[in-house]
Amino acid sequence: MFAIDGLFVDLPKLKSGQRYTLPRPVASADALLLAQMGMREKAAGKLLAVVTADALDAQRLIDELAFFAPELHTALFPDWETLPYDTFSPHQDLISERLATLWRIHTRGAMSDAAKDAEAAADVVVIPATTALYRLAPPSFLAGYTFSFQVRQKLDEARFKAQLTLAGYSHVTQVVSPGEYAVRGGLIDLFPMGSAVPYRVDLWDDEIDSIRTFDPDTQRSLYPVPQVRLLPGREFPMDDAARGKFRKRWRELLEGDPTRSRIYKDIGIGVATAGIEYYLPLFFDDTATVFDYLGAGTDKAATVVLHGDLEGAFNRFTQDTRERYRLAQGDPERPVLPPDALFLDAEQFYARANGHAQLA
Repeated sequence: MFAIDGLFVDLPKLKSGQRYTLPRPVASADALLLAQMGMREKAAGKLLAVVTADALDAQRLIDELAFFAPELHTALFPDWETLPYDTFSPHQDLISERLATLWRIHTRGAMSDAAKDAEAAADVVVIPATTALYRLAPPSFLAGYTFSFQVRQKLDEARFKAQLTLAGYSHVTQVVSPGEYAVRGGLIDLFPMGSAVPYRVDLWDDEIDSIRTFDPDTQRSLYPVPQVRLLPGREFPMDDAARGKFRKRWRELLEGDPTRSRIYKDIGIGVATAGIEYYLPLFFDDTATVFDYLGAGTDKAATVVLHGDLEGAFNRFTQDTRERYRLAQGDPERPVLPPDALFLDAEQFYARANGHAQLA
């Protein structure tokens, strides 16, 4: 039973491939409805994914869901906050939040209830419409480049540093933001992607003696933790095999002399040039979409809510992207991939959404 505009409405049990449509509730009643739905889906062991036409609505719903149902774990899948084909990269905090959200929604089905509580696995994820159009690294990338360690575990410092570098972490003198690490004697300071705080690992010979959080401003240790999970430092791999694949696919898919491009040459020496995110498909044989993380085709597939005028948002994004692609074409130093290699169109979005139960 759901309250809408002062009336109580019985929503049918939503089935995969079916869409149920309601008038949009006024003011904050949409958040109340979604909170009630989120509780129902959580009880059924399923995720609720809300795709909003407006990015401001996405943030508002996150805030209001916490008021109406504080027991729900909610997550926002944020945008890169760059325009298509921009020549600078998203902020590390955004990449950190995106990777953490993908991990929380993709692994929740495999977690025990105790693990879900410990990891704060998402019950509701909110996704701005245009963000849902971006092609992503496949789930196998997160699984293959995520690792963990714990107190009393043996740790080879040289190998660990090499592993951090391959995962995309930057070696710095003082850790201040996600994706960085520093080594001083028997101490390793590390700020994992997706973490709210950095960690200080104290080694005793080749064994982890303790792991503590610390304040990056004062560098003071705070409280101990038993273990740490490390997500990749970027949304794409940078090991030798991935960089070799990038260069091979560049030669196959992009016209012109690759040696004239700084991006192509930088990847060869292991440097991720600003704006490399808009070449993400070159790192993988196949990219994924957000629906691949939502369990499409399984009995635990997320229920998808289509919130607001998605069609209008998709059309504006498509027009803007095509215009930016037209303007970016022809630069021999920075050739660009066509929009269909980087983004879904509206038809492809709805085709993938049809693998889920939907409320519009």
